[in-house]
Amino acid sequence: MPIIKSAIKRAKQTIKRRDRNVGIKRDIKSATKAFMDKPSAATLSAAHSEIDTAVKKKLMKKNTAARRKASLSAIAKDAGVKLSTGKKTTPVAKPAVKKAPAVKAATLKKPAVKAAPVKAPAKKAPVAKKAPAKKPAVKKTSAK
Repeated sequence: MPIIKSAIKRAKQTIKRRDRNVGIKRDIKSATKAFMDKPSAATLSAAHSEIDTAVKKKLMKKNTAARRKASLSAIAKDAGVKLSTGKKTTPVAKPAVKKAPAVKAATLKKPAVKAAPVKAPAKKAPVAKKAPAKKPAVKKTSAK
């Protein structure tokens, strides 16, 4: 057993973290088993969600999670399950909103603040393009 105060505290923290991590891993396993028993979009989504939670808590590396999710998705594809990617579109009736009466512009006076004029950036003078260098003309010698 640790004797030093900080070591005692560290041991307590380790126990708490271990319990939390074991719980998250148990959730992943149970969600995965539920999907394997009954492949459906809901169980696949739950398994993916549990794996994502483990990555967020730094309990599982990104690539490991990606590999496991890909494996689950491949099984879902073989079973003919499709994961709905869009948001749920349930029509919700919005309550009627009463509009406030329009306020006249004369009642809303803002203090007069003069803005300093903004100077436009100075334009550079156009640079004349140089003519391409001409090659010296080759003299033709007459063949006799």
